Amino acid sequence: MNIYVILKQTFDTEEKVVIQDGDISEDSVKFIINPYDEYAVEEALRLKEQHGGKVIVISVGPNRTAEALKTALAMGADEAVLISDNQISVDEFSISKILAAYLDKQSYDLILGGNFSIDNGGGQVAIRLSQLLNVPHVASITKIDVNEDDHAVVQRDSEGDIETLIVTLPALFTAQQGLNEPRYPTLPGIMKAKKKPFHQLTLDDLGLSTTEIRAKTERHSLFLPPKRKAGQILQGELTEQASKLVHLLQDADGMII
Repeated sequence: MNIYVILKQTFDTEEKVVIQDGDISEDSVKFIINPYDEYAVEEALRLKEQHGGKVIVISVGPNRTAEALKTALAMGADEAVLISDNQISVDEFSISKILAAYLDKQSYDLILGGNFSIDNGGGQVAIRLSQLLNVPHVASITKIDVNEDDHAVVQRDSEGDIETLIVTLPALFTAQQGLNEPRYPTLPGIMKAKKKPFHQLTLDDLGLSTTEIRAKTERHSLFLPPKRKAGQILQGELTEQASKLVHLLQDADGMII
């Protein structure tokens, strides 16, 4: 079984976001595997342990993304692919086109990814990718069992309920919290990761032009929300408080606690 995992490198969830010159500052920032993608890596490794095969992790991003891919290799993945090029934008359309150009030439049974990334929360890449590859897609899965007859039985989180689906492989699934508990890389795993295949590709290697992956969205500005103003504690009788509350609600600058 060939399993591909698409993953993204994101800010550590404990990092403070700092805006500098209209962009997010990356100075001294710690990066990690997107947590939802980490569930996907773990599930791919568990499926490999059950059915055999190979796990390949793939990412589109800057050179620093290699660190996240190496972490996945240390967890137990067999190979890593980094597609990096200065001409690539972070638009979901562009990323999905690049991933499709690579995966369309590969042999795969499963593609796994995270339900969404914690930095922008778009959740579009996997859906777009499944359409480009013309394979079934199920989002937000919390359980997966692969049968010998090329079918997978999956459970997905559906607005607080559980939906069970039978899907023909190859297919693409995205992981929701609760699917598993990701393992930590061990020291032997970290040492073995150094010897595992790591492929770095550019747009030229994929035969893509910048016109084909031109972004469909454009960010005009980026800024932090305004600081919260001090709250007010309403004093007096209930009728007085109610009157003051009405006036404050009519005032766009009124802050109430």
